[in-house]
Amino acid sequence: MNKFKLKNLVAIMMAMGLISAQGFAADSALPKKPEVQPEASKSVQPKVDEKTADAAAEKRKELISDAQSAIAETRKALQALEENKDRKAVDALAVATGKLELVLARNPHLALAPVDTEVVTLDLLANRDTVKAMIKEAKENLSDGEIQKARLLLANLASEIQLRTTNIPLATYPAAIKAITPLIDAGKVDEAKAQLQATLNTLVITTEAMPLPKLRTESLLKEAQTLAEKKDRSKEENDKLAKYLNDSREQLQMAELLGYGKKKDYQSMYEQLDGINKKSAESKSGMGWFDKIKKQLSDLI
Repeated sequence: MNKFKLKNLVAIMMAMGLISAQGFAADSALPKKPEVQPEASKSVQPKVDEKTADAAAEKRKELISDAQSAIAETRKALQALEENKDRKAVDALAVATGKLELVLARNPHLALAPVDTEVVTLDLLANRDTVKAMIKEAKENLSDGEIQKARLLLANLASEIQLRTTNIPLATYPAAIKAITPLIDAGKVDEAKAQLQATLNTLVITTEAMPLPKLRTESLLKEAQTLAEKKDRSKEENDKLAKYLNDSREQLQMAELLGYGKKKDYQSMYEQLDGINKKSAESKSGMGWFDKIKKQLSDLI
């Protein structure tokens, strides 16, 4: 449970088997294969991966070892019951109860005890025209009462890193564990097994999302800022700066299209990019040009 798991799920999610092309008409807006992505996505991917790893590492620091042990002992108890080792099951439940009591003693007001963190990458491999078509089709499906078709289309409209944390609900889990031992003592093993499995099914998963277009824009702006602050840039450096700014706009447009934040916030950032383009014309350089847009981007989501 304490191992960090990284799952790369390639969107458009057909590649994951989440949806089947057979569920859509042949002329559906859903791409049949991943579309070519801008070089921006590729060039800053190492930086995005680094940010993802850092975020996951911070989440892992929040995991509670005693809570992890409680889950492990609960599963051990269930396995023991399957093997008709009732005493071993009771002992495991006693350990689980003790571990949870320690968690509550240290954090009396804690509602959810984190035991595992998983990183899932949903990368939407489609261009903006395709995304617009998918949104349009989903709206039409909703208007026609085709709820499930719309749901499957909308499920693909995400481009983000998800940090999924599994938690023990401390308001219910400890009491449920304690209630199982009397069942075992009474010889109600089948009922005890059912209750144990039901208790394990109450684990709560919380999700934090980091939009990939936002992460990519942050990395692109950082590269652009380094060049914009450099005096006597070469033509090659000016071209590279212009490309970073243009790619930043494309990433922001994708983020806006996917609904990450409010549209009015994006307009202000587009204006900032226009201003930086003008300031950096003819190899001009300066400090502080990116302060406002970086703050706006940080506050976006």
